[in-house]
Amino acid sequence: MSYYIHASKFFLENRTEIGGYLKVEDNGKFGLYYPENEKPTDGEIKEYGDRWVAPGYFDTHIHGLLEEDVMKSDWEGINKISEGLLQAGVTSWLPTTITASHEQLLNICQMFAENKGKETGAKIQGIHFEGPYFTPEHGGAENPKYMRDPSVEELHEYEKASDGMLVKMSMAPERKGAREFVREAVKDGITIALGHSSSDFDHAIACVEAGASMFCHTYNGMNQLSQHEPNIIGAAYSARLVTDELICDGHHVEEPAVRALVNAKGPQHIALITDCMEAGLMPDGDYMLGELPVYVKDGMARLKQTNNLAGSILLLKDAVKNVVNWNIATPEDAIMMASNVPANSVNMTKKCGVIKPDHDADFIVLNHDLDVEETYLNGISRYKK
Repeated sequence: MSYYIHASKFFLENRTEIGGYLKVEDNGKFGLYYPENEKPTDGEIKEYGDRWVAPGYFDTHIHGLLEEDVMKSDWEGINKISEGLLQAGVTSWLPTTITASHEQLLNICQMFAENKGKETGAKIQGIHFEGPYFTPEHGGAENPKYMRDPSVEELHEYEKASDGMLVKMSMAPERKGAREFVREAVKDGITIALGHSSSDFDHAIACVEAGASMFCHTYNGMNQLSQHEPNIIGAAYSARLVTDELICDGHHVEEPAVRALVNAKGPQHIALITDCMEAGLMPDGDYMLGELPVYVKDGMARLKQTNNLAGSILLLKDAVKNVVNWNIATPEDAIMMASNVPANSVNMTKKCGVIKPDHDADFIVLNHDLDVEETYLNGISRYKK
């Protein structure tokens, strides 16, 4: 049965409205928004008082949660992540791999293809390959023994095995054949992000002009920026229309560096991500990231062997709160950076990331501190704090 939501603020696609009524159709899609002076009389009104209503968040770069991980979990474990994400206000996500053997990545593709559409929580909108086409010097917490030059032949195998679910890949632009690979992948509708790289500016920008449209967790897994060697970070700053991922947990990137990038690119080109690993929503202790042992302490996940940061335990709802609390973004822009921008970065605003008529009614209810109080999927309440 259709109904209306009444709340104090609605974060719509192009404007944030004060008060009013948002229709949710009986097919689980959004209907029209009506202003406060057009109170509907043809259906139930769900009253949310001084609460805010926003599109569900979209985490386009996340490895795991609740001691489950894309690299090791069976479908039951993947669905556990999907359900857990509703607590974080996430209604769409891209399960993200790390660098691994060709065979393991094919098996993961097949698992997702065989279970397409069966998840019961946050919607799996596709798969993100973080690797294997990286540079060992900036491999981070990924295993260098599997890092290799990009292969169009491998790409086509992954696409076939995933039944078209592979929608995003992160890679190093200095790898042999990178530009040619980017061209072919983008032609197939795959979003290419650049990262885990020692690239100079020229190689990075050449891949951008070949079709790469994102930078993978900007600053992390890259050489430090210099005025004489602008490198891959310089490309992330200066390429006008690309989207830069950012991990805003206060550990991976310090607040002044977050501010500088947001100011330079504008919030419409910043996608908040978590890079969360299996320790998300779990207590401090010992965990694994792929084949590598990790320990979690003081809000950080680090490799036991090198003490390097190893993914994060960040939740997307907290990334949104952080950029607002740091006075870098307004709530309007922070919410956009966690919903519309990620969806747009992988060409999915026609199905998620916005409150708009005839889109799935995937939305969240927030208080004024941006705490997620309720999460809806297809117009049905699925999580309540």
